[in-house]
Amino acid sequence: MTALTLIGKPGCHLCDDAREVVNRVLVDFPDVSVDEVSILDDDVLFERHVEEIPVVLIDGAVHTFWRVDENRLRAALTTAS
Repeated sequence: MTALTLIGKPGCHLCDDAREVVNRVLVDFPDVSVDEVSILDDDVLFERHVEEIPVVLIDGAVHTFWRVDENRLRAALTTAS
């Protein structure tokens, strides 16, 4: 099973935008598990990604940060699935 993680924080408009794109794409990938994590809850994630949120990981590897491109995400999930 492919795992997608969205790293962000509350009140982040880019994170809200990323969540919308992720949710739109995941309609076509029901077998992908999704986890959303806040950098405010994890000091290591905060230090690593504070300047890059939102961050999308696919199977633990960084797929993208800041802006999520729907077509690129769709292609990556097609390859990973």
